[in-house]
Amino acid sequence: MIEITPGFRLSEEELEFRYKRASGPGGQHVNKTDSAVELRFDLNATPALTPEVRERLQRLARRRISREGILIIHAQRFRSQERNREDAIARLMELLREASEAPVRRIATRPTRASRERRLTSKKQIGERKRGRGRLRQTDDH
Repeated sequence: MIEITPGFRLSEEELEFRYKRASGPGGQHVNKTDSAVELRFDLNATPALTPEVRERLQRLARRRISREGILIIHAQRFRSQERNREDAIARLMELLREASEAPVRRIATRPTRASRERRLTSKKQIGERKRGRGRLRQTDDH
């Protein structure tokens, strides 16, 4: 069991791992080993997610979710398969933690009288400054 937050656990059987060859540097070793990890997590089949968390997760990870509702995380940052596997799980946990936090509702407030007055004073000063940028008048000297 993987503990995401207190009271929110995920069974490791729900995660599917696929291994493949990583791109990038690594010398001859990279051509022989499947060190890159693709973690697949079926959002529709898991009983661990509430509908609200599932919806927030779909919004957060929109590009990483397939049409079938499978969240796919690619990890190839490290040279070893085990570290990439841990990295993929850590990234999934971070996504799930973020999705499990309900957004804080904003309470609308009215601006204070002082802030309205400051705003109007500032607008007047900017207007005066712009008005001063007009063309110069012709004088009789020239």
